[in-house]
Amino acid sequence: MRQPAAGSGTVYLVHPGALAAGVHATLAEALPDGAGLTVLDLSALPEYWEAALTGGRAETTVEALADRLRDEFDSAYDGGPYALAGWSFGGVVAQAMVQRQAPRRRPARLVLLDSIAPTGEYQQPDEALEPSLLIGWFAMYLGAKRGRPVRPDPDRLATCGVEDGLLLVLDAAAASGALAADTPLPGLRKLYDTYVDGLLRNNRLTAPYRPVPAEVPLVLVTAERSLIPGDPTLGWTPLATRGLEVHRSPGDHYTMLTRPDAAALIARLVRPVPVPTGTVAEKV
Repeated sequence: MRQPAAGSGTVYLVHPGALAAGVHATLAEALPDGAGLTVLDLSALPEYWEAALTGGRAETTVEALADRLRDEFDSAYDGGPYALAGWSFGGVVAQAMVQRQAPRRRPARLVLLDSIAPTGEYQQPDEALEPSLLIGWFAMYLGAKRGRPVRPDPDRLATCGVEDGLLLVLDAAAASGALAADTPLPGLRKLYDTYVDGLLRNNRLTAPYRPVPAEVPLVLVTAERSLIPGDPTLGWTPLATRGLEVHRSPGDHYTMLTRPDAAALIARLVRPVPVPTGTVAEKV
């Protein structure tokens, strides 16, 4: 996405899809002069992205995804300073990548962007993802995708099923200009179903995964309107035996990627750091 100047280093960011990888252009512009940005895009892996189109069941595992991206990282890495980050489910895969790297090739720390920890607290069965919760998340996603806020009344949304909830989303989207007032409900329902299948895919990949504590310090950036607003650490404390630093970003789970003020905060936290001397040529 942005090539580094000689010696300036690169930020590698694990992106799980949902929004196009181009949303990270705002972060690229906010990085220090010369620093590069390479997006490790999970949606480029057919075994991952196709699951969002076929009912949310992926023929892969978190560990396999981490190995694929680690290989991609090894192919791209030039031996210079670097940082590793992951947004949303990408943070889960990034943490697995770190654990599968040789110790002296690991980043100085891992930056997690509004990523929910793969711990027992949040390894929930599909039925725990209630329609009111999913539709609220979908409204945030739709707003980010259309570039206009979509905020249905949360009190009314809390008691809705899918169809009634989507009507509230449609009304809010039409009011903000995110969608035309005559947008058909079946079309919105199709987009919603694809979005939910992507969430179910990530939930099902996380359910059997048993992470080990992180071997590097963790830096968590939560959005003001996070997917899980009641937990400031998003469940990472049990995995953060090397330390957990928490920051709050403007925006919601999706708009934190495109807001300049959020990008400025994230850019300060992902400054590339040199690897230890003598490890440049080491491969895993």
